[in-house]
Amino acid sequence: MDDAPEFDRLLAEGGAAPVDGWDFSWFAGRATEQRPSWGYARTVLPPRVAAAGRLLDMQTGGGEVLAEVLTRAGQRPALVAATEGWPPNVAVAGRHLRPLAASLVEVADDACLPFASGSFDLVTGRHPTRIRWPEIARVLRRGGTYLAQHVAAGSVQELTNFLMGPQPVGRSRDPEHVAAQAEAAGLHVVDLRSEALRTEFYDIAAVVAFLRKVVWIVPGFTVADYRDRLAALHEHIRTEGAFVAFARRFLIEAYRPE
Repeated sequence: MDDAPEFDRLLAEGGAAPVDGWDFSWFAGRATEQRPSWGYARTVLPPRVAAAGRLLDMQTGGGEVLAEVLTRAGQRPALVAATEGWPPNVAVAGRHLRPLAASLVEVADDACLPFASGSFDLVTGRHPTRIRWPEIARVLRRGGTYLAQHVAAGSVQELTNFLMGPQPVGRSRDPEHVAAQAEAAGLHVVDLRSEALRTEFYDIAAVVAFLRKVVWIVPGFTVADYRDRLAALHEHIRTEGAFVAFARRFLIEAYRPE
C-alpha cells in the first residue's frame, strides 16, 4: 500500500472515536445515512408523547432520542421511564434524562421488564436490539400503543459481506416476522413501513468507528483481525470516493386491544 502511514492514521482515529450512546455527530463529513421518510423522532413520535399519560422508552441508548422527543413534544407525560442494558450507555442516558425528570432503569435487553402490568399507555423504542413481545403486551394498558423504529434484517449487509464474505440474512429482524410475533403476543399491528436508506462511508476511520459502535454488523470486530480487509476497503474508498451500503429500517405500530 503506497499510503500506509495515512491508512494507519485513519485506523487510529477510528479506534479512538467515542462509541458511548447514540450520538453520531463524530461522523459528520466522514459518513452519511439517509433518514427514513416518516421522521420518527421529529414527526411521528412527539404528538404521541404529548398525548400520553405514562411513557416507557425501551433500550433508550444514551437517551438522546428520548430527550429530543420530550423537548419537541412540549407537553410531558405524567410519568416517563426508560430502560437501558449497556452500562456505558446507562451513564450517558442518565446525563441526558435526569434534567427531564425521566426515570432510568438498568435492565438487560432480553430480561423481563421491571414494571407492573398495565403500567404504560405508550411504549416506544428506537432501534431496540431484542424484543420480548409478551412483556410489551403485559406492561401496556388495554388500548395502549407500542410505536417504534426497528433495524430491519440485512441492514448495512454490504459492509458485513465485504469484510466477512457472504453472510446469511436471518429472519429475526424481518418486518413481517416481527409483526407476526407482536400479533402472537396479543397485540394488533396497525402500521408497518420499511425503507432501504443509502449509507456512504468516506474514509476508513468512519468504518472502524461505526463497527465499534454498532457491534452487530461484524460481531467480534477488531482492527487487528480485519486489517487486511480494511486495507482493501480503504483502497475501494480511495478509488470510488465512498463505500455505499443500505441501512434498513421499519416503523411498527401496534396496540393492545381493549
